[in-house]
Amino acid sequence: MPFVKEKFNVPKKMPAFLFIMRTFNFTQGQAQRVLAKGRLLINGESIFNTGDSIEGEIEIVYFKPSSKGNTPLFHNKDFMVFEKYSGVLVHPNTMATPYSLLDEIRTISGDNANAVHRIDMETSGLLLASKHKKAESYLKMSFEDRSIKKSYLAWVDGKLTKPFSSSEPIKINNDYSQTKHKVFISAEGKASHTDFVPFEYDENLDATLVACYPHTGRTHQIRVHLFHVKHPILGDPVYGTTFKAANDYLEDELSPEDRMVEMGASRLMLHAQSLSFNFGPKFHIESRSDFKGMKNLICSKEKRVFNR
Repeated sequence: MPFVKEKFNVPKKMPAFLFIMRTFNFTQGQAQRVLAKGRLLINGESIFNTGDSIEGEIEIVYFKPSSKGNTPLFHNKDFMVFEKYSGVLVHPNTMATPYSLLDEIRTISGDNANAVHRIDMETSGLLLASKHKKAESYLKMSFEDRSIKKSYLAWVDGKLTKPFSSSEPIKINNDYSQTKHKVFISAEGKASHTDFVPFEYDENLDATLVACYPHTGRTHQIRVHLFHVKHPILGDPVYGTTFKAANDYLEDELSPEDRMVEMGASRLMLHAQSLSFNFGPKFHIESRSDFKGMKNLICSKEKRVFNR
């Protein structure tokens, strides 16, 4: 379990943030965030005031990484690139999350290491992580100013034969009563652009392997752009399926068999294939996973009801 609660004895009175800094080798800002989240307890009660002093027995809840041996595809003194598997979170979404890629990142490079972007839990492929705070700031800024270029592969429903682009603006959905879509196409949304290049069509599956090149970084951008042109990504549990099926999936009430039929695949068939960026020299890193060969995870066209 990555988050653990451990007892400590503070021999003499001192500011709580200072004890955390010295114990975990944290910066003052990191220590104050531990306090702000209520993760320091006295007699079972959280203290939240970052200026409080402590003495005697306390408890601290903190992230203690537990590796499963997923080593980086590439790393140097500043950053590392992992192959993330479908179904693995990048960061724990609750303190009860049993495992995330952050376990590997922090096991290798300590508490100052961090993922510098996110990909959805069911998306597989390349994940870039920094080894120290200076690299984290630089790489996050590179994502924000779009100097890091990404490509994805996706197996989509139906036949696509020609390259195309989508510049449909994307807006966050604030009402889930009619649809479970996290975002949708709207003239009131934020500017978005994705280029698509079909690679291969499988007639038996009625599925096309498509390369996707996002030029902006909106939430679910590739997924909603493909859904908008009526070729949603196979296995998508939200875009392309019914309201009921999406709700059952989100409530963890959908069996694996029904998932295959309702969504067209056992997982979201989207893969982060490449990263190109400058960090001193120019780096171009390609995934080594055989995503094309994962089409065995797709439900036959006769059985699936996805996108119908």
